[in-house]
Amino acid sequence: MRTYWNTTNGLRTISDWEPNCWVQVTCPTQDDSDYLEQTLGIPDYFLNDIADTDERARYEYDNGWVLIILRIPYVKEVRSRTPYTTIPLGIILKKEKCITVCNFETNMMIDFVSFQQKRDVGFTDSVDMVFRLFLSSSVWYLKRLKQINMLIEKSKANLDHNIDNADLIRLSKLQDSLTYFITSIRGNETLLSKLKFKLPVDELDKDLIEDVNIEMSQARESAGIYANILDSTMDTYANIINNNMNSVMRLLTSISIILMFPTLVASLFGMNLKNGMEEWIWGFPFAMVLSVGITVLFWWYFKRKTWI
Repeated sequence: MRTYWNTTNGLRTISDWEPNCWVQVTCPTQDDSDYLEQTLGIPDYFLNDIADTDERARYEYDNGWVLIILRIPYVKEVRSRTPYTTIPLGIILKKEKCITVCNFETNMMIDFVSFQQKRDVGFTDSVDMVFRLFLSSSVWYLKRLKQINMLIEKSKANLDHNIDNADLIRLSKLQDSLTYFITSIRGNETLLSKLKFKLPVDELDKDLIEDVNIEMSQARESAGIYANILDSTMDTYANIINNNMNSVMRLLTSISIILMFPTLVASLFGMNLKNGMEEWIWGFPFAMVLSVGITVLFWWYFKRKTWI
């Protein structure tokens, strides 16, 4: 799906392409790809790079075309190993042409359009739009990180009451998501530092870049803090599980040792040998009392040593 936006005075849709408009392509179909390649003349390998979900954040220049790949946060709608991940957003520029291509529909882009319409100012040029996309991605990283932190706290609260595999698996998934976030944010920061020298930046853009740097630094630090908290949390619960297992094994071993003594007494007095108690009327009660007495004695000793 492609949408044409006039960005001179506010942000409003137009029916067809015109110079200096913004062409927003989301979840491109084959018709969209043909239009971008044949009508607008975009190199086909640009679109292939954008379609690669593992493509790193980078800048490329080819025959007047500028390709910028920005990693943006994305929440998967289906159950997966990484519920929170990042995807590439392609920004393609050439003179009066400005195109963004994303193979997924994201809340970030929906919010970006809505926010720019509320501003009702538009973009001074395509460079201004690029850095505003950087700013929006940084803000959405922070939003997603807050959601991840809430899920971490919820899982920790559940684990405090009962250590469950489902909560541990959920924490492991969030750990993977934070790894993707940290890697993508660092890549975006490196890309931003390059674009300051590759694109024609004016004074207004410099102020915007400074805001982007602040938001990105905050997102990177927040992601690092949450990752460290999650690492320590996983280590803590792993130690708790091991400690619980050791306690159970110690208890079972102690019980086995205690039960060994009445078994030994029963075995000794149950042999077909003369022991002087065959004709004694109190022989069997004596064996029972002896078994119970030895069991209680060793139970008290193990209890005193805190082995049970």
